[in-house]
Formats: sequence, structure tokens, C-alpha cells
Amino acid sequence: MTAQKFPMTSDGHEKLVEELAELKKNERPRLIAAIADARRHGDLSENAEYHAAKEKQKHVEGRISEIETKLASAEVISLPPASHDTIVFGATVTLEDDDTEAQRTYRIVGEDEANIEQGLLSVRSPLARGLVGKSVDDDIEIQTPSGQKTYTILSIAYK
Repeated sequence: MTAQKFPMTSDGHEKLVEELAELKKNERPRLIAAIADARRHGDLSENAEYHAAKEKQKHVEGRISEIETKLASAEVISLPPASHDTIVFGATVTLEDDDTEAQRTYRIVGEDEANIEQGLLSVRSPLARGLVGKSVDDDIEIQTPSGQKTYTILSIAYK
């Protein structure tokens, strides 16, 4: 049985690689030194600095493991040429809400990269699934918690 691959943009992959390097190169050694320093202060059962450093170390080691797993199962998706006229993974899409005429721009990214406040939309979200395969001027209907919403696709770009 093959492991499931998770789509990721090259930007998302690069950020994880950089975070992993930072944790291994700087954060891990800093915590090891802090733990060693705290041990020199005597009784560990009442040493708050020691316990805080150990807790932080546990968090950092967990994050390192999590990133390594994500990178091992990542499928980095290359973006299509700029002339691509349909929406696929990695597209930056500007939509207009047909009710309010409000415009919003989203980039379709992997689950781990998603951050709706930054306009990064998970490829597995209902909105992204509704957008994939569509073109400029297409209307899409999406079921939201507040009811059915209709959007018009204003532009598609690949960066």
C-alpha cells in the first residue's frame, strides 16, 4: 500500500523546509543548552526553568517530526503556464459575491498551507472544489453555513 500524498505548492514546501532547518539548527541546540544550564541549578523537581525547557523541547521535537512527515508525504505541484485559463491547484482567483458585490482573492493551496485570513484556500475546501475546472466569468454556487452563495469568477492568475 502506498502512502497518501498531499498536494503542496513549492512556496509551502519551501516554508516547511526552512522551518525544519531553523528548528534543527537553532531551536533544538538552544533548548539542549537551556536544559543543561537548568540542571546545573540543582533539584530538578522544583526547577521551573528545567520543566519549561523540557516542555518546549517536547513541543519542538513534535513539530520536527510533524514537518518531516509532511515533507515525506508532500506532492509539490508545479504551476501551469501563465496562459492557463481554467482553475487548477495553485491558481489565484478573484471572485465577486453576487449578493454583495464584494470581491475577494484566494489562492488554492494544500491543506497545511491554508490560511483564510491570508487568502490561502485549502484545495479540499468546498469553495476550492467548486472553483477547480472553472474559467473567468463562470458562476459557481457554494453551500455555506449561512446558505447558498453564488460567486462570479473575475480573474485567474498563476504566480
